[in-house]
Amino acid sequence: MSPYDYNKVFDFLLSKGRQDFGTNFVILEEDKPIIKKLVAYFLKDTFTCNQEKILLHKGILLSGPVGCGKTSLMHLMKYFSNHQQAIYVLKPCREVSFEYIKDGYEVMNRYGRNSFAKSGQAEVPRHYCFDDLGTENNLKYFGNECNVMAEVLLTRYDLFVSRKLITHITTNLAASEIEKMYGNRVRSRMRELCNLIAFPSQAIDKRK
Repeated sequence: MSPYDYNKVFDFLLSKGRQDFGTNFVILEEDKPIIKKLVAYFLKDTFTCNQEKILLHKGILLSGPVGCGKTSLMHLMKYFSNHQQAIYVLKPCREVSFEYIKDGYEVMNRYGRNSFAKSGQAEVPRHYCFDDLGTENNLKYFGNECNVMAEVLLTRYDLFVSRKLITHITTNLAASEIEKMYGNRVRSRMRELCNLIAFPSQAIDKRK
């Protein structure tokens, strides 16, 4: 059985959510199954993850319509990330693209090979959560156009294979839209990189 009482976990998340986002933050009953999957992953609750067919060696792809709470939830996962033995960073995809305008292809190293920080003699990985995949645009650096997030994800896939580097993603895009925007190669690798956790398409917009 799971060692965790998820009712207490939801109470903890509600408290942290109101601390970080204000008193209007709520956890809807219909969202609890999705939240439970996320928390189980970050807590490395192998019992629940096995039940939900979540693989702990992969990252999370959290998808759903605008306003369903994806970014807020992935922000709150930092409170459980100490179980991952890594540095957890939430990074908007639009910011990554703007960094490309300034720094060019160095951005690929920043979110690729340089995703390991020194801690004494050990290397600690940075598990980036790239937020809102699909909101960025193709940008140019000295006239060279680049699909920045496609290149970043391909780089991190190579490091996933060679060094078990984990990547998380949030997106409003459906699978067919991801393929159209980033190509079949990226879509295929995302399936290997991430466990899919999806809000239903009719999920409530909590910003309203």
